[in-house]
Amino acid sequence: MSKTVEIQIEKSRGLVEGLRRHVKEMGERGVTNDEINAMEQAVKELETVNAEVDSIREQLTPTVAKLKVAMDRVKKAYTEKKKTLKGYYPQERWMDYGVPDKR
Repeated sequence: MSKTVEIQIEKSRGLVEGLRRHVKEMGERGVTNDEINAMEQAVKELETVNAEVDSIREQLTPTVAKLKVAMDRVKKAYTEKKKTLKGYYPQERWMDYGVPDKR
């Protein structure tokens, strides 16, 4: 769970509990039981969606690690081959091999 979401859930739970304890007093100031119930429902929804996100993150983390490894391999190979190409051919020929940059 992200720290920001966790903090918001805890703060919101505390507020809902406080509002419920003082519902009569808060009713005089325009806060109704329906509004408190709606807020409590929104907090529960946030918890559910956040749990979903955490689950997806757990599944995604190993895939992202694989992506980084593959990307590093491709970058290394690209750099090595480009270096070889630039060492053996004049700049005018680089475009023939898909290397658009210049010295």
